[in-house]
Amino acid sequence: MKRGGQAEQPVDPIRSSLRSSVIDASAFSVMVGLGETYLPAFVLAVGLGEVVAGLMATVPMLTGSILQMISPIVLKHTGSRRRWVILCASTQALAFVPLCVGAWQGWIPGWCVLITATLYWAGALAAAPAWNTWMSHLVPPRIRTHFFSRRTRFAQFFVMLGLIVGGVILHNTKSVGVPLLGFTIVFAVACLSRLISSYYLYKQVEPASEDFIERRVRLGEMINRFRSRRGALLVYMASVQIATQLAAPYFTPFMLEKLHFTYGMYVGMLAVSYFARSLSLIFLGRFARRYGAIKLLWFGGIGLIPLAVMWVVSDSPVYLMSTQVLAGVCWATYEFATFLLLFETIPNDERTSVLTTFNLVNSTAIVTGSLLGGALLRSLDASYSAYMWLFAISSIARAAIIPLLRRVCVEPGVMLDVAPQILTVRPSGGSIDRPILSSLDDPQSRDRLTQSQLSLLSSSKDGSEE
Repeated sequence: MKRGGQAEQPVDPIRSSLRSSVIDASAFSVMVGLGETYLPAFVLAVGLGEVVAGLMATVPMLTGSILQMISPIVLKHTGSRRRWVILCASTQALAFVPLCVGAWQGWIPGWCVLITATLYWAGALAAAPAWNTWMSHLVPPRIRTHFFSRRTRFAQFFVMLGLIVGGVILHNTKSVGVPLLGFTIVFAVACLSRLISSYYLYKQVEPASEDFIERRVRLGEMINRFRSRRGALLVYMASVQIATQLAAPYFTPFMLEKLHFTYGMYVGMLAVSYFARSLSLIFLGRFARRYGAIKLLWFGGIGLIPLAVMWVVSDSPVYLMSTQVLAGVCWATYEFATFLLLFETIPNDERTSVLTTFNLVNSTAIVTGSLLGGALLRSLDASYSAYMWLFAISSIARAAIIPLLRRVCVEPGVMLDVAPQILTVRPSGGSIDRPILSSLDDPQSRDRLTQSQLSLLSSSKDGSEE
């Protein structure tokens, strides 16, 4: 087609889709920083209680993981990974609507918050396997490391931006006597951000899937692997979740209800931990290449031990801010090491299946720890001393599982570059991430395009002039 005497430049569908993917990640990250991160604070603001606030940060993850298990069945009926991912993203966006209404009205029943948070996590977790497969067909292998590294930097920046904007909104509305108005605004912007993300998912093309048989690992086989020496890493990771989640969900109610932090101070605690975590990732790759991922895991595992009990020492905001910096570094070290080691224990054709099942096991461990912590907190009337006991017990439990590290002996033969997907930010450790499987660099395919990508490029050039 000619316009003004000049030939119209052909549109590269892959390049355009990758640009849309970065915008999708940015909008999604604003939602993460603004949305579910502030749900425990919202539960406290509407008077549902400290224990409920803690459990609301964990229980929906388990129900969401259970719903995730049926996503392959539903995916068959949609006929398109792209369509399924957009449906899940839209579900996440609409999950904020009841929260906006409840914040505007000044009251919302606990069961409604639970269902809403469950839909949110179901959308987040159910989309992941299909999205990973979609991206692995879309992003050329030779640029995956660079592309996902750049995409992750955008995501980290916009998560931080969402956190700060949310904190400023909540602080200002509370200071003028209308705190719930702040939550209305925050959740509305989170909803809009995810809708924008959904639109840019829609703008990305879906290449035809190539022949790649993914083996399904059933739950029984997964349990048997836990018993083997190669499953030692998975056992340790699940144990870490139980030990840390005894206390982790209850840092938010402790700060807001017992220490009476303002929302500005609260978001400062979130932001400094997340920033320390993001910054330390720059150096962890170099350390792992020089000394090995196993040594990195030991540093991370030992570093996690004192993080909870350090909150018993002092309630000074300056002191607690320093503990948050340490928490961000230690959690980044632990998570980066487990990411590196995890893919050495899982064959390529089983990664999606195993990680989907492990997400369920991991979420079960998270909820188990939070329920135990909640029971202890409730039995002691959620008093200040109850929190002190909870933090101390969590650190003791973290120390008790260190011997499990001795069974972890797998060292990656090739240091893989894997980008994280940021799911939520927590005051106790920076964030909760999941590995982006499609970000894994494949050296054997680094210099080639897939047939589906070649066909997309060919069709765009053939149709560029008429």
